[in-house]
Amino acid sequence: MKMSIMLAALASTGRALRAARLPRCIPVGAFASHGAVQWRIAATRPWCSVRAAAPDSEAIATVDADGNPLSKTALKKLKKQAEIAARKAAKKADKAAAEESPSATEGTNAAAAAYEAPAAFGFEDCGIIMSSEGYGVSRAGTYSSVKDLGMPGGPTVGSDVLIRGRLAAQRIQANSAFLVIRSGALYTVQAVFFKDKAFPCQSKKMLDDLKNLTTESVIEVQGQVQEASVESCSQFNVEVHISCLRLISAAEPKLPFELSDAARSEEEVVASEETDRPFPRIGQDLRLNHRWVDLRVPANNAIMVVQSVTCSLFREALSSEGFVELHTPKLIAGESESGAGVFRTDYFGQTACLAQSPQLYKQMAIASDMDRVFEIGPVFRAENSNTRRHLCEFTGLDMEMSINYHYMEIVHELHKMFVAIFEGLESRCAPQLEAIRKQYPSGPPRCTKEPCVVHWEEAMEMLREAGEDVSGLDDLSTPQERLLGQLVSETRGTDFYFLDRFPAEVRPFYTMPCPDDPRLSNSYDIFLRGEEICSGAQRVHDASMLSAAIAARGIALEPLQAYIDSMRHGMPPHGGAGIGLERLVFLYLNLDNVRKASMFPRDPNRCSP
Repeated sequence: MKMSIMLAALASTGRALRAARLPRCIPVGAFASHGAVQWRIAATRPWCSVRAAAPDSEAIATVDADGNPLSKTALKKLKKQAEIAARKAAKKADKAAAEESPSATEGTNAAAAAYEAPAAFGFEDCGIIMSSEGYGVSRAGTYSSVKDLGMPGGPTVGSDVLIRGRLAAQRIQANSAFLVIRSGALYTVQAVFFKDKAFPCQSKKMLDDLKNLTTESVIEVQGQVQEASVESCSQFNVEVHISCLRLISAAEPKLPFELSDAARSEEEVVASEETDRPFPRIGQDLRLNHRWVDLRVPANNAIMVVQSVTCSLFREALSSEGFVELHTPKLIAGESESGAGVFRTDYFGQTACLAQSPQLYKQMAIASDMDRVFEIGPVFRAENSNTRRHLCEFTGLDMEMSINYHYMEIVHELHKMFVAIFEGLESRCAPQLEAIRKQYPSGPPRCTKEPCVVHWEEAMEMLREAGEDVSGLDDLSTPQERLLGQLVSETRGTDFYFLDRFPAEVRPFYTMPCPDDPRLSNSYDIFLRGEEICSGAQRVHDASMLSAAIAARGIALEPLQAYIDSMRHGMPPHGGAGIGLERLVFLYLNLDNVRKASMFPRDPNRCSP
């Protein structure tokens, strides 16, 4: 009977406390007592929980209904029942408190944190950056580059910095967090956070927030530069102690593939196949289907930088020699060079095609007294070639110049230009080349001081001596090109050479024939590491001769009439060359596929992304 009275008092006390809504921030350990019941006001609850203590022995009946004394066993059993009932009541009160609170965990953290002053560190989710007025204005110009940290002239040890990059890796422990921040694909720095004993609750919240970050998310870190030794990062002599981390853009938890897998060399992958834990091989299609992720791999990202610098060096080399940059049409009424291999389209009821090259317009520029011209622009080839070195769309590096009497004037200009490009890449792209060659081994190509020119007749003799059956008037096959490159490398000591006097039948209609043998032509290809990177020639500059050459190929004159007419009003002798940017980069870096040198390659089987 007394036990039921006690439990009823306990329940009424709980209801009274809930109704009273006592303050949440009562120091832990404050106690109040009510007769046989004792409770604690818990700061870790949004309202006061009642914790029932074990009932006093005096509150338990010692006789039965007839007044007879209870045995020791009966008394012990009653006492045990009272304890169980008290615990159930306390548990029920706790559950009711949790249901009323938005989140039991949040309530716990919030209440506990109420005892701490605001910490000097924190986490912020910036949501979607929508250029809100005033947002970030105070931070303008305060960002530091990751690549400058720990470097001479960069932020000094002890200085505060603000950096932005991607979360490349993380390791979260009970009292610490180690993050690797990557910027610009090549540069990484470690950022650290340690639990502050003066702010235990806020430290735990910070560690939880850092733990929830996903790899490849874009983040911003504010903190202090400190000395460190971190061999796994490019900025190996410093780290950033985090005071504030902002989430700028979260990445989905699952990536198409792991960047660490995509960054391994072929040698590493092959070697792992002999172990019980082989590395996964990331296929070309998977990479290209998610190219924006693939280009975050240091080597692949660096290839795009090398491509960009190649264009700059091409432009600089020719501009310094008096060349003028052109921008020619890419929609033309006729074919650029032949009748095949063009993409046709409707042009307001007429048939037009995408330019195979700027060839015809480069020549018309020479007729316009521009004398020396070049262009960097797209080139389209509708060739169903599924090889490692062919693309349906690529970037053309084209040049054209007037000459005095011989096409060798162009050869010397091209040799000087290529040497400037090769030397410029080695000096300007040293960090990029280091990253590329780590995954795709190669070295700088060997070049001669003066142009190395192999005449067609010499090349045929070299191939015959090597066991090749060549007629002398057919074009070279790819294996024959590679063999000739190997022979030139062995005999001339160079990976870069010119092959001239190609058979006229395998060159475009506008190629000038050789004066000493009309079966051959004043043309040349440039080879790098045994494969062609450039094709050029002296052009026909006489209208009658050009018309006859076009008719002999069975090509209609009408679509080319403006081009032919440009020769009728005085055309200087001239010639030039066309280079495929992606193929040049692919062979300079000795890659296994030209698609690695194209940002979003186009081939017969790929037109997306």
